Amino acid sequence: MAQTLDQKFQHMRDILRSLDRVAVAFSAGVDSTFVLKVAIDTLGPANVVAVTGRSDSLAQDELDATIDLARQFGAEHVIVDTHELDNPNYAANPANRCYYCKSTLYEHMGPIMNERGIAHAVNGTNADDYGDYRPGLEAAEQFQVRAPAAEAGLTKQDIRELSARLGLPTFDKPAMPCLASRIPYGEPVTPEKLRMIEQGEAYLRRQLGLTDCRVRHHGTLARIEVPADQIERLASADVRTALDAHFRSIGYQYVALDLRGFRSGALNEVIPLKAPAGSPPAPGR
Repeated sequence: MAQTLDQKFQHMRDILRSLDRVAVAFSAGVDSTFVLKVAIDTLGPANVVAVTGRSDSLAQDELDATIDLARQFGAEHVIVDTHELDNPNYAANPANRCYYCKSTLYEHMGPIMNERGIAHAVNGTNADDYGDYRPGLEAAEQFQVRAPAAEAGLTKQDIRELSARLGLPTFDKPAMPCLASRIPYGEPVTPEKLRMIEQGEAYLRRQLGLTDCRVRHHGTLARIEVPADQIERLASADVRTALDAHFRSIGYQYVALDLRGFRSGALNEVIPLKAPAGSPPAPGR
């Protein structure tokens, strides 16, 4: 029989209790914020440490969000500089780039856990993630990082609903993958490209009030994705002129508006999805 939402939530808490003390890979996204909050509520703040990887691929707004949320929850928060771009495998931007990013983060979490006598790392993976192309799942498996939400069968929608119940400000937060995800696979990731993307998206959010948006980096061209119902607005003369001026000021020569609209993970469309990376956790893990 299918489990109810409350049963899945209780299962997740039971999993966390069995781990006793945990380090949470924390990005301030919907899922990792939920896992951190539930871990603290279940185990107590003395038994939980939040770990955030700081790099050029993380927007400053997102780093600030991790600091604010960890403080609100009363969690110990460790920010570690991961320097992924020093890894040529990551900087080359292969289709499995996320594997190298997550491997680097989990490797850095090891010493932090050892210093505190923590045996288990957990992440925010949810049950839906196993149906998508997510090479970071392979890294989690190799480093034996647990996924309490996924193991309990909680989907993204489940986590959003439970987050709303818990009063978490992230319950309706849009997906915010790392800035490198805006660069087509095979095109090198550089700090300069990441800063251009960050500045472009910050403008769309702060000046135009867009929450769901992406700036896809194609060399000297910025391809802007916004929800379909916002395309007409951005194509209006005054907004179009301001956009062009701003994006030129941050280094782009050409600015394009994607007529297909916002699509999370749009650059994955070029990957033939034969099988998702990783596999669902065994029941009761």
